[in-house]
Amino acid sequence: MFGPIRVIAHSPSPAGGQRVRVDGEILGLAHNVVDVAEFLRRAGLEIDPAEVAEVPWSDWRGVGPERWGPET
Repeated sequence: MFGPIRVIAHSPSPAGGQRVRVDGEILGLAHNVVDVAEFLRRAGLEIDPAEVAEVPWSDWRGVGPERWGPET
């Protein structure tokens, strides 16, 4: 689809949001899958927000796309 890229969404930060990296470059702090899709769009990768969690080249560290805030 997009080639051998690697998208990593890290565990939520203490303040909320997940840091997103593509091929080692930090793209920003996402607070939902729409943010992740926007970061990817800016990096040249068009993807529907509904598909972000399902693509095989994404790695959700610690949690999945269902939790964006810090643990309580």
